[in-house]
Amino acid sequence: MAQDRAPTRIQKKNRAAILEAALEVFSQHGFRGATVDQIATAAGLSKPNLLYYFPSKEAIFKELLSGLLDTWLAPLHALDPQGDPMEEILGYVGRKLQMSRDYPRESRLFANEIVQGAPRMIDSLSTDLKNLVDEKVQVLEGWMAEGRIAQTHPRHLLFSIWSLTQHYADFDVQVRTLMGDEDPFTAAPAFLDTLYRRMLTPER
Repeated sequence: MAQDRAPTRIQKKNRAAILEAALEVFSQHGFRGATVDQIATAAGLSKPNLLYYFPSKEAIFKELLSGLLDTWLAPLHALDPQGDPMEEILGYVGRKLQMSRDYPRESRLFANEIVQGAPRMIDSLSTDLKNLVDEKVQVLEGWMAEGRIAQTHPRHLLFSIWSLTQHYADFDVQVRTLMGDEDPFTAAPAFLDTLYRRMLTPER
């Protein structure tokens, strides 16, 4: 049957074009503000052609979110319980900041979904994300108990890292307007390194 055949080169190209266009449209307008017509136009396809690949706006959005969550969780997965605590945490901060620089549209897409109550992501948030955070919180608490980093609330520590790194993507226009000609990512790594290093260095 036709649907059992491997996708052709053109089909792969069109699917990729649709997802790229959808990322741009959704990141600008959110799920509610985006339309299939906007996505089709951005992809250079007709609306019927787009609907051949994806039956609805919802299907396109879910496809994007599925890949996005894996990308978003990767930096936290990489936090190594066997590594040096300070360097592992600062490395995580650096990876999150780099993601904001490299994937600003993906960050805004994620933020828009969360602001709307995460109707299409709540299952993943309550399973994949929560399980990973629970695992890494145990690692952080272990380091704190050993006196290798200062005592602080581990979940709020993670929330603060997300806030201070993803802000550069989610509020890109505001940040760049206030920074003027200076690239905000030039000084941000050193600033965040100093901030977290001072906060997490145990008192002797």
